[in-house]
Amino acid sequence: MPENLPADLKNPPKEEVSKIPDIPSPRYKKPSIVNFLVQFLVVAIVFFAIGFSLGQKRIEIEKRSFIPTISVSNQLPPKDQSVDFSLFWNVFNTLPQKYFDKSAVNGQKMMYGAISGMVASLGDPYTAFLDPNQNKAIESEIAGSYEGVGIEIGFDKDNRMVVIAPLKDTPADKAGVLPGDIILKIGDKDTFGMTLPQAVDLIRGQAGTNVNLTFQRANVEKPIVRDIQRASIDVKSVDVSYKDAKIGQVAVIKVSRFGDKTNDEWDNAVTDALYKNVKGIVVDMRNNPGGLLTSSVHLASDFVQGTIVKQEYSDGSISSLPSDHAGKLMNIPVVVLVNGGSASAAEIFSGALQDAKRGKIVGVKTFGKGTVQDVVDLPGGSGLHVTIAKWLTPKGNSIHHVGITPDVVVDLTQGDRDAGKDPQLDKALEVL
Repeated sequence: MPENLPADLKNPPKEEVSKIPDIPSPRYKKPSIVNFLVQFLVVAIVFFAIGFSLGQKRIEIEKRSFIPTISVSNQLPPKDQSVDFSLFWNVFNTLPQKYFDKSAVNGQKMMYGAISGMVASLGDPYTAFLDPNQNKAIESEIAGSYEGVGIEIGFDKDNRMVVIAPLKDTPADKAGVLPGDIILKIGDKDTFGMTLPQAVDLIRGQAGTNVNLTFQRANVEKPIVRDIQRASIDVKSVDVSYKDAKIGQVAVIKVSRFGDKTNDEWDNAVTDALYKNVKGIVVDMRNNPGGLLTSSVHLASDFVQGTIVKQEYSDGSISSLPSDHAGKLMNIPVVVLVNGGSASAAEIFSGALQDAKRGKIVGVKTFGKGTVQDVVDLPGGSGLHVTIAKWLTPKGNSIHHVGITPDVVVDLTQGDRDAGKDPQLDKALEVL
């Protein structure tokens, strides 16, 4: 019983039993044989009717015994809204009775499906409900360890499911998957209308098993089909190497994502670079699909003080997220490398440095994912990712479906990759 019922409904008064006055018995008369036979016949008919009725009830119970029974709790309506849920409950109660395959009827799955549909009705591909398994998968991905093929996916401006970026040295990367590839099918399932959690569910799986993906690539006429073997993905989000340039030794810090361990890994890389007394920094954000906003702010704070990113809400109000610590690299020249796989938090980082004129951006235009999702943990392990705002660069520029245009545009072709060349990195070292 709901706890917020009035006290008088929690403990309803007992019904009063009406007092029926005694009725004197009629005077006894000896029954005749005719009366006796009539009474016997009436009793027989009554018992026959009762028996027949019970038989019919038994048959009806047997017929209905295969219908799953779904008990429902917590049916209280939302606060401050008047919603007629009769249609919902009508469908919810009808499916178990009418649907042919009774083994497929699961009340909890039906509820999850209904919530997913409700969230999808908003038309925002980044606002999504995640059941407990999907929510656990996303959490493991942020932690940097999961089983899959190693691709980050999102949606383009036409709401087509696309590859934001393949992670380096993962099965998807080795299979030649590229940023911007449109995912047409996962196995035999068309991705049109599919949500991100649904797609992640299908692509993820036990290491050693395969998933068949069909892509459409720009300037390629026929679809590309890849059968990719899943593996255990353990992604280190920050890696540092060193190059020689005209100005001296340069640290190339590759940031592949913004996850739970990124801040610590970044701080260690910065400490190592400062120990080596480098003369410049190249921050490689290519194929970085984003991740935690707070981590992006942390990294940018080493180069920029003040506002790192702004958030614009539905009512038009704007808030600013400032740098979170004193920068360690404020006086060291920096160049940021980006491409079409640089998205979300990677674009926040790049936009902050570009607006502050702190360093040059080199590469090609970024992906253009500029909305902010709040993560709401729900009972039972499920979760809700809901878009609460769009983010702006410190100067107030929105990049959603626009992207960030580099200061120096340099392409990286497949021929360059095959030849082991990296003209974008070469240009970054030259710009320093």
